[in-house]
Amino acid sequence: MDFRVMGLESPLFHTLHRMMDMSEDGAGDKTHNAPTRSYVRDANAMAATPADVKEYPNSYVFEIDMPGLKSGDIKVQIEDDNVLVISGERKREEEKEGGKYLRMERRVGKFMRKFVLPENTNTDAISAVCQDGVLSVTVHKLPPPEPKKPKTIQVK
Repeated sequence: MDFRVMGLESPLFHTLHRMMDMSEDGAGDKTHNAPTRSYVRDANAMAATPADVKEYPNSYVFEIDMPGLKSGDIKVQIEDDNVLVISGERKREEEKEGGKYLRMERRVGKFMRKFVLPENTNTDAISAVCQDGVLSVTVHKLPPPEPKKPKTIQVK
């Protein structure tokens, strides 16, 4: 269909026309910029993992609720020298014989959060503690650099 014939030559109608053509012609074609399944899965995992970040004079503290998880189920890593990655998997309990779920509301599956750390962090001094269902990851700050003192050069 040619929208110019109907007097509709605006960019909006041109874009709508392109979108309609893509849905008809390229239904199975992945040439347009659709997100991959792994990207959608990771985005959902990150959205489902809320976190609190606190700054103290000597450190940053990341707090994430991890109810029912053991420390072995949680992974804390540093990627690319400045990205803190907290991930893991929450699994469903095995059903006991004769019992069945009437309602399933607790989240299961993989979770992940990524935080880009500031430049003043000491990635060699990171500690993680999971207590009472709350994971606390402490990233210590580097001491501030000493101001450069003027260098005196002796005149000969």
